[in-house]
Amino acid sequence: MRIDIGGGVRLFVDVEGPGLVPDGALMREKPTLICMHGGPGFDHAAFKPGFSCLADIAQIVYYDHRGHGRSDERPSSEWTLDTWADDVVRLSDALGLVKPIVLGQSFGGFVAQRYIARHPGHAAKVILSSTSHHMGMERKLAAFERRGGAKARELAEAFWSTPNPATWAAYWAGCRKLYNSTEPADPNAAARTRVREEILLHFVAGEKQRLQLLPGLARAQCPVLVLAGEEDPVCPPEDAREIFAALPPEWAQFKSFPGVGHGAWRDDPKAAYATLREFILS
Repeated sequence: MRIDIGGGVRLFVDVEGPGLVPDGALMREKPTLICMHGGPGFDHAAFKPGFSCLADIAQIVYYDHRGHGRSDERPSSEWTLDTWADDVVRLSDALGLVKPIVLGQSFGGFVAQRYIARHPGHAAKVILSSTSHHMGMERKLAAFERRGGAKARELAEAFWSTPNPATWAAYWAGCRKLYNSTEPADPNAAARTRVREEILLHFVAGEKQRLQLLPGLARAQCPVLVLAGEEDPVCPPEDAREIFAALPPEWAQFKSFPGVGHGAWRDDPKAAYATLREFILS
């Protein structure tokens, strides 16, 4: 369904599980987990069906960022981290959600970090998964070279420094397989994803180049769990450790997964989902 979040902007939203469940003579309220997908330019499909295993402990809200996937198309002037971060609040207000748990994967983690900076008191908890706080070009290139050799470094450098349809196509064809350490459990998962390449290229050529998210993390006012795959080339674990160090120590938690790439639940679902369950229930 599409939800109007104000100003005529409609986001595609899918909700899994009830928020209220019978518990003896009472109705017990489960926490709501808002899942923010990666990209930019992709959609929420990568969370399904894996995140269904958390539906017994949380109501799960999946949505496509403004302009993405099945959400309404929007002008490029609205393709900014500030807008996407503010949309978390707009969507919560439209759905009547108070103190959600907000999870940002990869690019969704950029959005979640800006959301912490702009709305530090809004969430009950935040999860920053396989994400970065800056471009970190040299670190990224070194990681791709370790995993795929000189050719992978060349493709990554061409795309991240000069994003256009040709460098993106070559990079995705040659480097996508290096993001994870295992074969996809679902070979059709990528085919289900709707991609808006123009948003991807716009962001990587613009805001991504000057990304500096660490300063805003000091404003966090709720528990924040940082997840990192030790073999992630596109959001290297060193970035995650710097994110963790920038958070107020009383709120920060960190978990790394050895032998794991981008999105820990893809390579080690048992450990990753157990970590998420523990954090949601804590």
